[in-house]
Amino acid sequence: MSTFAFGTYRVNDENLLHIEALKEAIELGVRVIETAPYYTDGGAQRAVKKVMELFEDDIRSEIEIISKCLLPQDESVPAAAAINEQIDTSLENLKLLSISCCLIEEPAEEALLEIFTVFEKAVQSGKIKSYGLSAQKIENLDGVLAVARAVAESIGKKESAFATVELSLNLIERENLQTIQEAKKLGLSTLTSRPINAQKDSLMYRLASYDEPKEYYHSLNELLEICDNEQLKSLYNLIEQMDMNKHKFGFIGEYDQFLSTQILPHIKKAIQNIHQDVLDVLLEYIDRFLQAYRAMVAYESSKLTKTALKGYFEGCDAKMQECALRFLLEIDDIDTIIISMRKPSYVQEVMALKA
Repeated sequence: MSTFAFGTYRVNDENLLHIEALKEAIELGVRVIETAPYYTDGGAQRAVKKVMELFEDDIRSEIEIISKCLLPQDESVPAAAAINEQIDTSLENLKLLSISCCLIEEPAEEALLEIFTVFEKAVQSGKIKSYGLSAQKIENLDGVLAVARAVAESIGKKESAFATVELSLNLIERENLQTIQEAKKLGLSTLTSRPINAQKDSLMYRLASYDEPKEYYHSLNELLEICDNEQLKSLYNLIEQMDMNKHKFGFIGEYDQFLSTQILPHIKKAIQNIHQDVLDVLLEYIDRFLQAYRAMVAYESSKLTKTALKGYFEGCDAKMQECALRFLLEIDDIDTIIISMRKPSYVQEVMALKA
């Protein structure tokens, strides 16, 4: 059976809930952590360091840290320099002498020779123990391995340190299963990502069931009552519109983007002239409503997902996330499933599947 890795995308060292979730995961047996120096501007790796310091050496020695690198967007910046800098930054953020594995994300095929040379030299210097490739799809795995072998030979090594592939795979998107199986036959470690975030027909779906938040309508009515005056009329209208459209988000990530680009700027404008004494209280009500609203959007979008993808969940009466994760757990060729678990309760739910 596969094991779970704690994915740190969007994890922040300043969020106590994230810290507690990672601590809980390690206590429940998670021994693989996936991170990158560019996740929350280094906050993810600093969170890993902070949590690792809570454990004794015998536990820390069991934990495999997988860090990622990106090629620079600025073509004038040499790829080798950028990757070396990211490796060094990761070591500094994590306060480690060596990283278990470093993966390059979505590299161009013509860049592999330069990238793998950097990685092989980083293995020789002891900065990383192995390396690999993270991609949405790998068209020619044999070709990738041929480049890795050629690089190893060019620097006098008998074997390449290329050891791992990470591919997206879930209940809906199964196209990479054949490549995962091929990689396993070749002796590579196989990681899968996006276990519950799926795409179908250009639409994103979160394969998770959510309960209807009982506090939603109370928070809604509280805020509407406070805003029922001429000074806060625009905010009142916004809240009403949000309530009417709470069922129109197909994916919770779609709402999160709408929140940052549309809702929050509108709220900021609506309250800019409110006296500070009143504003402090108002912000508390707004915050409570937004938390309850996000939970309601998650609930409404999960109903839409279950209806749109009902064929995939036939024969599984559990929550959608359990069905989706059990599908992956039953695939022998998957070594590790990377999943983001930013709440202790979610860690417990996921790890209970391994019991």
